[in-house]
Amino acid sequence: MPAPVYIGDEVSAAGYRLAGVHSAVPAAGEEGAALQEARKNAPLVLISPAVAARIDAQVLNEALAALAPLVVIVPDAQGVLPRPDLAARLRGQLGLPA
Repeated sequence: MPAPVYIGDEVSAAGYRLAGVHSAVPAAGEEGAALQEARKNAPLVLISPAVAARIDAQVLNEALAALAPLVVIVPDAQGVLPRPDLAARLRGQLGLPA
């Protein structure tokens, strides 16, 4: 069975690797491609908030809403998890312009 994948910073990625999770530390501008690649093979994709913020909102929302694989934004090594923009999320779910 394939292992989960973590996409984020170097320090957190090292910790996830110790736990048996595959990890990716994408270069600037490659975050969306890293997410798409991870979704092809992994049963679970974990993303740091910093990387999630640099992924196109539509791509990220589609990944988060998909039934498989499960995609979750998790705190990074600094423990920072920004508060979600609930208004933007509701507008997106209702199909209204952002």
